[in-house]
Amino acid sequence: MSHVLKRVAFYLFTAWAAVTINFFIPRLMPGDPVQSLINRAQGQIDSEAIGALRALFGLDEDKSFLRQYLDYWGQLVHGDLGLSFTFFPTPVSSVLGDSLPWTLLLVGITTVVSFVLGTLLGVLAGWRRGSWFDLVLPVTTFLSSIPYFWLGLIAITLFAGVDGPFPSSGGYDPGVLPGWDLDFLGSALEHSLLPALTILVTSMSGWVLSMRNMMVTVSGEDYITVAHAKGLSERRVMFGYAARNALLPNVSGFALSLGLIVGGTLLVEIVFSYPGVGFQLFQAVGAKDYPLLQGIFLVITLSVLVANLVADLAYLVLDPRTRKEG
Repeated sequence: MSHVLKRVAFYLFTAWAAVTINFFIPRLMPGDPVQSLINRAQGQIDSEAIGALRALFGLDEDKSFLRQYLDYWGQLVHGDLGLSFTFFPTPVSSVLGDSLPWTLLLVGITTVVSFVLGTLLGVLAGWRRGSWFDLVLPVTTFLSSIPYFWLGLIAITLFAGVDGPFPSSGGYDPGVLPGWDLDFLGSALEHSLLPALTILVTSMSGWVLSMRNMMVTVSGEDYITVAHAKGLSERRVMFGYAARNALLPNVSGFALSLGLIVGGTLLVEIVFSYPGVGFQLFQAVGAKDYPLLQGIFLVITLSVLVANLVADLAYLVLDPRTRKEG
């Protein structure tokens, strides 16, 4: 229990540091975010309106840094991430609320599926090394080295476009209204297939290689020999002894992949113009939308921290040695 409390305390401290750094990002970046908004508006704004905008975005020069910092924490506690410059006066939380489901469904499902399939194939390839399973190794090695976005461009060239079976961009057809009806769901599924396959192919190949190598290492351990000597079934030894211990190093990698679901496939969403958080981040950088950048960075950071905390807790369950050390 003390080990768990120490890890939770560490991640709480890291979260505080991340929020603090996030507070200073727009204040340390070159340029004036409010002036950038005014320039894009291409209109004449008096000094009182400029002062009101600064107060609205938490950049009131009449307040000290400490006061601004405390106000920022107060806003976060109430779920207020500020107002987006790009979609002014839409709150950042609303923009993220519209884009997060797209990323979570696309990247979340493909990440979990790729981990499960890649782990199972890696277990079989490692346990039955020297068999026909080894034929997949050159293919997985090649595919795991291909960047997401490059494979996405190839997929668009081969399978999208006017004559292709898949759409090349967007989250759904332009004439379809978002809603929980079959027309929208079918259109959204059709637009997600190509980017999902792109992510699935490359990420699954990495899990196959990693798990296969760990299974080869674990298979030579003494406890595997003892398990065979006890007369246990091949299936139980493979999954209950070898695979369980070989899986441990992959747990942290999988947790990190879960944490990077929010922004880890930025280039894929840009290539396919998919309306997720990564594409919003790309648009926010181009528009110098500092509040939206702050909100996205904060969500990505906190998601990585939560994922790593889950990985630490999973280690406690999977590895008894960790509990004894704690």
